[in-house]
Amino acid sequence: MKNNGFTLPGEAGYEALTLELAEKWGADVIRDSDGTALSDEILQAGYRIYSTICIIRGHNEWAKRNRDKLQGTFLVTSPRVASEDTLVIPLMADFFEEQMEINDTEGSQKYWQVYDRTTNTELDKSCWSYEKESGSVRLSGITPWHKYTVSFMAYRIWEEISMYNHITNHWDKEHLMPIDPIYPETQEYLLEWMKNWCETHPDTNVVRFTSMFYNFVWIWGSSEKNRNLFTDWASYDFTVSPLALDLFAEKYGYSLTAEDFINKGELHVTHMPCDDRKKDWMAFINDFVITFGKKLIDMVHDYGKDAYVFYDDSWVGVEPYGERFEEFGFDGIIKAVFSAFESRLASGVKTKTHELRLHPYLFPVGVDGSPSFLENGNPKLEAQNIWKEIRRAILRAPIERLGLGGYLHLVTRKPEFVDYIEEISDEFKLLKDLHKEGSPLCLKPRVAVLHFWGSLRSWSLSGHFHETYMHDLIHINEALAGMPFEVGFINFEDIRQGVLEKYDVVINAGYAGSAWSGGDVWKEEEIVSLLTAWVHKGGVFIGVNEPSMAAGYDTAFRMAHVLGVDEDTGTRICHGKWKVEQTKREELMKLLPVGTKVSVRADRYLIDDQSEVLLEEEGTPAVVMHPFGEGMGIYLASFERGAANNRMLLNLILAGSGEDVEQNYLTDNIYTECAWYPASRKLVVINNSDAMQNCKVKTENGTADCTLKPYGVEFIS
Repeated sequence: MKNNGFTLPGEAGYEALTLELAEKWGADVIRDSDGTALSDEILQAGYRIYSTICIIRGHNEWAKRNRDKLQGTFLVTSPRVASEDTLVIPLMADFFEEQMEINDTEGSQKYWQVYDRTTNTELDKSCWSYEKESGSVRLSGITPWHKYTVSFMAYRIWEEISMYNHITNHWDKEHLMPIDPIYPETQEYLLEWMKNWCETHPDTNVVRFTSMFYNFVWIWGSSEKNRNLFTDWASYDFTVSPLALDLFAEKYGYSLTAEDFINKGELHVTHMPCDDRKKDWMAFINDFVITFGKKLIDMVHDYGKDAYVFYDDSWVGVEPYGERFEEFGFDGIIKAVFSAFESRLASGVKTKTHELRLHPYLFPVGVDGSPSFLENGNPKLEAQNIWKEIRRAILRAPIERLGLGGYLHLVTRKPEFVDYIEEISDEFKLLKDLHKEGSPLCLKPRVAVLHFWGSLRSWSLSGHFHETYMHDLIHINEALAGMPFEVGFINFEDIRQGVLEKYDVVINAGYAGSAWSGGDVWKEEEIVSLLTAWVHKGGVFIGVNEPSMAAGYDTAFRMAHVLGVDEDTGTRICHGKWKVEQTKREELMKLLPVGTKVSVRADRYLIDDQSEVLLEEEGTPAVVMHPFGEGMGIYLASFERGAANNRMLLNLILAGSGEDVEQNYLTDNIYTECAWYPASRKLVVINNSDAMQNCKVKTENGTADCTLKPYGVEFIS
């Protein structure tokens, strides 16, 4: 069971522990981590070596000499109400001064803007001036009792991931500053640095780029009561610099402004549709990251080393699901995972090797705040809860490697964790070998998730599960990640291009106006007509929360005629409504397992008497099936992952498509799931709960009976 495709975080000073656990966990690779190093004894022990580099940090001496080459962002002050015709606004009052510093260079100030937020108009530059000594902007000739903001450019003087690790782990060392490779001088420096690094690390087999150049946005506040002002895993706010804006204007023929990024203080969170200007900026940054990034990767290859990229931290602009990702030439991708959808996010990237970095990370405190390796922590339980989720996804889509990161010596405090990681590693090897022989069986309905971003945001929203748990779609992604279906992600342009013919089921989920439900794209008649015709010919449209919602029409949901349900926005308060009665048809009621929970809203109503209501609460429909032509509309008022709800979604997908919900290769116990690998003639059954479970699985050769220990797995030939 050794050499399982496992990457172990080694640690100088703990050589015996490193080599002991490398053997126990079946490691074939040893890596360093942020804050650790590998000794010669480890490097010469016969293992492949990963070396971690974050290309834009760790260059403080150069950064101090070139402070104008630090990375930056636009910031906006909190709105201030003027009580007279003058107002002084301190720029950094709201922000963490150890993270940000005002960029008041001439090239920066030409992009600053002051806005009257009461009228949403920009003030003429003659109405304000910058006072350098106090770090403030003085406004004059303004309107009393109006609100005003200043949008300005700031340097990021403490790289955010290092900052977080530093504070969380109480590091006592110099703050690392991020340098910006958009500048030719920085590129020249980094190419020379990369060359020297390769020459001085002969034992390194794989250079693990901690992504590329630009971190996801993470803006900290000055008050500990609101330290996290804004976080978005897919934001491009940290890619801004005066030079980048100038180069963009040269290439695209128009200039962006601070307001294009600030967006009335809302910024351009990934949860909302974006405009063409942001799309252009994303394409511009992606082109630069590929162009310069490829030079570094080619150099790594020239020195006989592989190049892997970490799908976290400074990944912005890399876009692994973008059309150009393969131009980088990466040999592998590594993803930190808490959930099933994150495993699918990694496995779908077009590269040779896909590796998952397991949690909990070997730090005293976990990324989600758990006391993982503190005295009162339980890292084994954390690992069990995370492994049971990502294992669902690994059953469906292959992953070549697993690994950990952090301080290895911490595990000596938790021997039960050490033993459990060995179980995971051995179990993973069996799953990996099955995928080598052939893919698992997929059931007939082909499923598409429809939202604004389409394939670019396959299997993702804008962060880990614990950052986006409030969105229906993240729960749907998590449920789908372990289901026996072919799943794709499409946008509205794909519909115009005829992609619907490739799918049997389309899911649209989210709140009104969000990128996930679609926003104003639903105002386009062509989209509504194409989807309507597709359902009428036999397709299944599943809507969750406020699907297809757009203002200005006879229904709030543009696909209400298919779903059989609409939302009363207040305009129908005097109208009569169809009586909501839960169906008594047994074949429909069995689609909802015991424990199914769907939160309802009182403003949902039926549009006709053709619907089958599977679940209702106090006269409000929660789960509805509505026939439309030869197809079906299915409405869910909400969706939250869980054993019962996951099985409900699977049942609805099957039943809506006319498929049997009790067919072969489905377990009869909602706390269990299975996968059938035809090439190897192997059935794998997993227990997703912390209790013993019994289940039956119908197969082409009869019924398999399984008894599974908590979190257990069974391989059946």
